[in-house]
Amino acid sequence: APSSLSDAVLKRPVWPTVSLACVLGALFVLTVCGNVLVCLVVCHNRKLRNLTNCFIVSLAVTDLLLGLLVLPFSAVNELFLSWPFGATFCNVYTSLDVMLCTASILNLFMISLDRYYAVTAPLRYAMLVTPSRVAVNKGAGDRDTTCMLELNKGYALLDAFGTFYLPLLVMCVTYYRIFKIAREQAKRINTATCSGTAGAHLHSHLALPSVREHKATVTLAAVMGAFIVCWFPYFTVFTYLGLQGHVDQTVYGIVLWLGYANSALNPILYAALNRDFRTAYSQLLHCRQVGPAAVPALHLGRQHTHSAACEECPLEEHVLTMQDRNGEYRLFLSDNAQR
Repeated sequence: APSSLSDAVLKRPVWPTVSLACVLGALFVLTVCGNVLVCLVVCHNRKLRNLTNCFIVSLAVTDLLLGLLVLPFSAVNELFLSWPFGATFCNVYTSLDVMLCTASILNLFMISLDRYYAVTAPLRYAMLVTPSRVAVNKGAGDRDTTCMLELNKGYALLDAFGTFYLPLLVMCVTYYRIFKIAREQAKRINTATCSGTAGAHLHSHLALPSVREHKATVTLAAVMGAFIVCWFPYFTVFTYLGLQGHVDQTVYGIVLWLGYANSALNPILYAALNRDFRTAYSQLLHCRQVGPAAVPALHLGRQHTHSAACEECPLEEHVLTMQDRNGEYRLFLSDNAQR
């Protein structure tokens, strides 16, 4: 039978262990609660039930399973520097760890592709992103005291490049293209708006697109920055481990939990930055309801002027998005940063 935790000898002083336990516990709570909240708001809000949000729900379910089935055992292994659950369960644990972390990264990859096609191929988007294609993405006893994934050079390189480095490259290209299109759209809106304004309003309208460009840049930088900061160190160490066969255990533990932290950040980056999700959060938690979008839709080739009330509203995050209204695709800048 697996040895009990009481048999494990703490290899760290008490207070550092307690502090580490608090940090890991907080990360566990954030991961579970945040992803449960994403699933609940989509289930209870019809406005959020669309194909794009299916990817977000798939991501949330994957991160939730990672939080429930992997993080507690990883925490025990990290705190006690010993594996008290036996070799058989170690195989189950490592399999779940690899599978769920890979599924989480690939969900982020699919979200970037979904947004890319929504912006660059709006008329073909409904044919490219179908319910069936979205569903395919969702389908997803001795007493050893150590539990660590055993690697060989071939597997380490294939796994690192296939599940991280290549998806990272594609995500960087897609998000760059999305931002580039958003910047071009902002310039067109600037030109159209300036032709219909005069006097004191001219300066405010000239400044508006640059503000939107900045908001779009910040949003996309947050999405890509968090993904790179969380996972790049781990896969760098992972590749080195596969090539050299040994790495410092403390370094490996730090980069591993940094990768886990991405599952706690995903509900914020891919849901809370969306005004529709924030409104649904407020309704579900019985908080003050967030008002409607501050800036209305801005259409290509049409002159648009802002009301005084709109100009007084604080600008939220703005990126180029696609929206289907009564079968008509319209391209506009919106504060729904994660549509």
